[in-house]
Amino acid sequence: MIGVDAGGGDRLALGVLTQYRMATTEQMHRVIAPSVRIEQTRRRLTRLRAEALVDRITLPQAGRTRVWFPTAYGVQLASEWPEMRGHRPSRTVSDPTAVRLKAGHTLTVTETALAFLEDARRHGDLFRPLDWIPEVHHPIGSGEAVIPDALLYYRRGPADGDNGAMLRAFVEVDRATMGPERLAAKLPAYERLYRYVPAVPGRRPTLQDPVLEEWRRRYPLFPRVLFVLDGTGPAGVENRISALRAGAGLLAPSRFLHDVPVLAASLADLLQHSPSAPVWRPVHDPDPDQRVPWTDSGHRQT
Repeated sequence: MIGVDAGGGDRLALGVLTQYRMATTEQMHRVIAPSVRIEQTRRRLTRLRAEALVDRITLPQAGRTRVWFPTAYGVQLASEWPEMRGHRPSRTVSDPTAVRLKAGHTLTVTETALAFLEDARRHGDLFRPLDWIPEVHHPIGSGEAVIPDALLYYRRGPADGDNGAMLRAFVEVDRATMGPERLAAKLPAYERLYRYVPAVPGRRPTLQDPVLEEWRRRYPLFPRVLFVLDGTGPAGVENRISALRAGAGLLAPSRFLHDVPVLAASLADLLQHSPSAPVWRPVHDPDPDQRVPWTDSGHRQT
C-alpha cells in the first residue's frame, strides 16, 4: 500500500549495521533515530536480535560497551534490498570473533561517518546514513585493488550557493597502527586508480571509441581523498601529514594531485570543529598552515 512504511525503522537499522559492519548502541541511536530517546533504539535492536537479524558482543575493556553486528541471515536479507545491492560485506562480518578483533578500527570508521552525518544535518545538506559505503573494491590491475575505508556521497544544500553540488570522497581512517611511510604508500595506489585503464582483449582504442579510465564508469569526477587521522597526539598527526606530503612529492609529475583534492585532518578536529570547518590540510600544499574545508571546490578534472 502506497504511503505505508511498516518496519521502516527496522529496515534502516539492519541496513546500517549491514553496511557499516558494526556499531555501538549509542552510535546506532545517533545514526538512525537521534530525535527520540535512546531506549527506543535499544528496544529496536533487541527486537531485531530476537528475530535473529542482528547480534551483539560486549567489549569489557570499553566499559562493557555493546557492539551490534548483522547475522548471516540479516546480511542475506538486507543484501536483497535495492539500496544495498552490490555492497554485500564479507562473511566475517557476522563472526563474533572477527567483530571483536576489528572493533577498534571499524567503530572509529563509524564514528567518522557520524561526524559527517551530524554535520550534514546541522547544515541542511543531503547525506543519508546509507550514503556512507565502506570498503568499495576498485581494481587497479595485476590483481591489486584500492579499497578505501569508505566511499562518501554528499550533496551540499542550497544555502551553500552552488546549486546543491554533489561531492564524493574516498575516506581513509588511520589509527596509527601502521608507520607513516605505509600510510603515505596509499597515495601511489590512488594515483594508479586515477590512471588505470583496463585492458580489453582484441580491442584497440580509437578516436571515436577511446578506452577510458576504469573509475569513469562509476564517477563523473574522481572522488577527493580524505585521510582522517586518529590514535595519536598532535605530534603524531604532524608526522603523518609530513609523510603524506613527502609521498605526494614523489607523485609530482602526475596530474593526479593537480586534479584531485587530497586532504588530511585529525578525527579530534572533526569532532571538535566539524568536518565542514577549515581543518583539512592539503597534502600537496607546501604551506604547513594552510587549512581548508573538505567541501571546497578543488577539482580541475576535465
